[in-house]
Amino acid sequence: MEFLTDPVGAIARLLTDLLTRAGMPAPVVNVVLAAIGVVIIATFCLLLPLFLIWFERRVVARMQDRVGPNRVGWQGLLQTIADAIKLLIKEDITPIGADVVVYNIAPILSVIAVMAMWAVVPFAHNIFGVDLNVGALYIVAVGSLGTLAIMMGGWSSNNKYALLGAFRTVAQLVSYEAPMILSLLVPVLLARSMSMNTIVQAQDVWFIVSAPIAAFIFFVTSVAEVGRTPFDLLEAESEIVAGFHIEYTGMKFGMFFVAEFLHAFTVGALTAVLFLGGWRGPGAEQAPLLGVVYFIVKAFAGYFLVILLRAALPRIRIDHMLDLNWKFLVPLSLAAIVFVAVTDKAVQQYAPGLGSWGRAGILLLANLLLAWLTFRIVAGMVRRMRQAEHRNLDHSVPPADREGAHGHGPEHAHTAEAHPAAAH
Repeated sequence: MEFLTDPVGAIARLLTDLLTRAGMPAPVVNVVLAAIGVVIIATFCLLLPLFLIWFERRVVARMQDRVGPNRVGWQGLLQTIADAIKLLIKEDITPIGADVVVYNIAPILSVIAVMAMWAVVPFAHNIFGVDLNVGALYIVAVGSLGTLAIMMGGWSSNNKYALLGAFRTVAQLVSYEAPMILSLLVPVLLARSMSMNTIVQAQDVWFIVSAPIAAFIFFVTSVAEVGRTPFDLLEAESEIVAGFHIEYTGMKFGMFFVAEFLHAFTVGALTAVLFLGGWRGPGAEQAPLLGVVYFIVKAFAGYFLVILLRAALPRIRIDHMLDLNWKFLVPLSLAAIVFVAVTDKAVQQYAPGLGSWGRAGILLLANLLLAWLTFRIVAGMVRRMRQAEHRNLDHSVPPADREGAHGHGPEHAHTAEAHPAAAH
């Protein structure tokens, strides 16, 4: 019964008792238990992409009216393992003139950066790596290491196309961190804590109800941070020949893709923790393993949406991508913080007895008001841009053609066309 209510604690107490009886001092026992926890989380992170790659191939194949991998193993489940074996036995090549140390560290760092995020992700109320009181800040800090790994790989490869992919890293990933961090502040404000587990426990009503705009911004910017479609300009095979990892072979090449698929699932997991209630659900407090199931289902729902975006949307131009970030997402995220903070403080001050659903409803109304104002502003900007384009078009058309085009009668257009001298 103790294992069902606290599985990690029960196993930790059993191992502590065994190691203590073997004569191991308490500090060493703590180190051993921490190492076992790291190995468990790392193993989960390294094995999960084997399934994710198969799952994504099958989903995209169904969307594109194809079958997908179905030959190696039942329903093609062993296809990813065959691909991993192929990468392991391929020749390892280091380009002439490459910075060998940086070149070889980059793929390892890209995987470590994503794995380290999972240290603070709560699987259940008492199943997590570590409950940092600055967990949200830790996620942002560790995630930036992945950006650094891509820059290192592109710069050290001694290849102009790889270097161009690294330059795009600076333009894209560093830029999209700004609205991502701003949107991350919204659940921190609502939960009054940066601890990931506390944020989950504060969601009597999911924060996606209280702050849908922040959830939307966080999800979109996180997809851009991964470099997935439609933000896959880091590799852009039609423009820069696979980009930052063009010179990598074998398992070094594979490690970049392990990091990408794991990071894509991590986006779904973080969205679940911050906005979808994480492990919370009926009976999750009494049965932590049931909370793990809730968390995994929500994380896969977010990951499934990432797959749909990849299969449905084309790659956008880099100037459009940066315009979307700096001219739309950053101002909107700043406005979302102000709207949520002011509304939540007003509810706390003037209507403290509303309860969780009342608070969530008022915050939802504030978000809908912000969405309506955003729509009106964007629609006005688009209208003015179209009017300016029409004016520029009118000025570029000769007067005679303009008269015919503006409908002064077909006979006028015919006369001007038949008698150029008269038109002049």
